[in-house]
Amino acid sequence: MKKADIGLVGLAVMGENLVLNMESKGYTVAVYNRTVAKVDEFVTGRGKGKSLVGAHSLQELVAALEPPRKIMMMVKAGKAVDETIESLLPLLSKGDVVIDGGNSNYEDTARRAAYVEGKGLLYIGTGVSGGEEGALLGPSIMPGGSPAAWPLVKPIFQAISAKVDGGVPCCDWVGPDGAGHFVKMVHNGIEYGDMQLISEAYWLMKEVLGLSHDAMRDAFDLWNKGDLGSYLVEITRDILGVREADGSTLVEHILDTAGQKGTGKWTGISALDAGVPLTLIAEAVFARCLSAAKDERVAASKVYPRAPKPIDPARVPGLLEDMGKALYAAKIVSYAQGYLLLREASRERKWNLDFGGIALLWRGGCIIRSVFLGKIKEAFGLKPDLANLLLDPYFAAKVKEAEGGWRRIVGAAVEAGIPAPALSSALSYFDGWRSAKLPANLLQAQRDYFGAHTYERIDTPRGEFHHTNWTGRGGSTSASTYDV
Repeated sequence: MKKADIGLVGLAVMGENLVLNMESKGYTVAVYNRTVAKVDEFVTGRGKGKSLVGAHSLQELVAALEPPRKIMMMVKAGKAVDETIESLLPLLSKGDVVIDGGNSNYEDTARRAAYVEGKGLLYIGTGVSGGEEGALLGPSIMPGGSPAAWPLVKPIFQAISAKVDGGVPCCDWVGPDGAGHFVKMVHNGIEYGDMQLISEAYWLMKEVLGLSHDAMRDAFDLWNKGDLGSYLVEITRDILGVREADGSTLVEHILDTAGQKGTGKWTGISALDAGVPLTLIAEAVFARCLSAAKDERVAASKVYPRAPKPIDPARVPGLLEDMGKALYAAKIVSYAQGYLLLREASRERKWNLDFGGIALLWRGGCIIRSVFLGKIKEAFGLKPDLANLLLDPYFAAKVKEAEGGWRRIVGAAVEAGIPAPALSSALSYFDGWRSAKLPANLLQAQRDYFGAHTYERIDTPRGEFHHTNWTGRGGSTSASTYDV
C-alpha cells in the first residue's frame, strides 16, 4: 500500500479543507483527530473515494507516512499544540517535520522550534490565511522555523496555496524560528484595522449620510473596482445585499458586539514592547472591546443621548467621495504601521525579512488581499530599506490626494457624535508622523521636574542629557536615562 505524503492532525473546518486541497493536488494525506469518530465520518463523507488514510491513533498516523514524515497540526493554539508535540516526539525519527498551522503566538513557535530541533527533528510554524474557502481553494501560507524543513514541504505548500500573476504561489519561506507566525500575526493585526475602518465607513454612511443599504452596497461595489479593491470590501458589498425573508437587511439583525481570537491583541502588545506606534490596529482592538460592553453602552446612551443633525442632501455625493478617499488613506496607514512592526522585529531578531516578498504572500488567498499590495511590493523593490510606506512616492501622492476628504470625514464624524476611532487615529498618526516638532519638549520638562529624568537640548548634541533644579529645592542629582 502506498504511504501518505503528509499527515494532518485536527479535522475542524480548516483542517478538513486543507486535506481536501492537498488531495486535489495529487497528494495522499493521512488524517487523525482526537475524537476518532470524526476521522471515520470525514473519510466516508467529504473524503469518500479520495486518496486519504484514516488513522485512529497517532501511532497509526505516523506508520502511514512516507519518511521523512511530515505532520501538520491544525489544533487550537496553546496547550493543545504542546501536548500534541509531546505525543508525536517518541513516534518520530531524526529529520521528520512537525508543522503547526494554527494561529500560535510567535514566541511559543520560537520556543517549540528550538525544543523540537534539540530532539533531532525539524519544526515549522506557519501562518495560514483565507478562512474556510481559502483552505479549500488556495490560502496564503507564511512558513517559518527550521530552514532545512522548507525543501521537504515546499512542493506541497506551494501547490495548495493561492496563485497570482499567472501562477505565482502566495507561499514562500519567511524566516527562522517564529518568523512565519509573526508575519501572520501582523497580517491579522492589519485585518483588524481594515475591518474596523470598513465598519466605520459603513456606519458613517448610514448614520451621517443617511444612505440606504442598496446605496451603500453600490458604493462598496464601485470602490471594489478601483484602488480600494480587496476581499474585505468585496464581502462587505455582498453582506449589505443579503436580505431576511421580510426584505430587511440581515446585517441589521446582528448584535453589535464583536469577538476576537487574540492575534490583534498580540500585535498591539508586540508593538508596545518594540516601541512601534501601531495606533490604528490598537484602536481597532479596543473598538472590539468597547463593542462587547453592550449593556453599559445602552445605559450610557440614555444618559447622553445623541441628537443627530440632518445633513444637506446636496453634500452627500461629495462626502461619499470623501469617504472613499478617507478609507484608502487610513488603509495605507494601517499597512505602513504593520510594516514598521515587521521591520523592527526583523532587525531585533535578525530574521532578514523580505518585505516586498511578504506583500506578494498576501496578494491572494488571505483575508487582507487587495490590489494595492502589488504597489507595496514595488515600493520595497525600489527602496528595500524604505523607512515608512508613507514615504514611497506612489503612496505619498495618494495620501496627499485623499487628505482633504479624510479630514472632512473625520470632522463630520466628530460633529455628528459618531465614533470613528480607526479613521481618526490614523489621521492623528499621520499628523504626528509628518510633524517636524511635537509637544514632547514640555513632556520631557514635566518628567525632569517631578522625577529628575533629564532632557536633551536643541542646542547641544544628541545623547547629551541635562537636568534643571526647577523648584530651587532639588539637588543636582538626576535619574539614569533609559527607555523601555
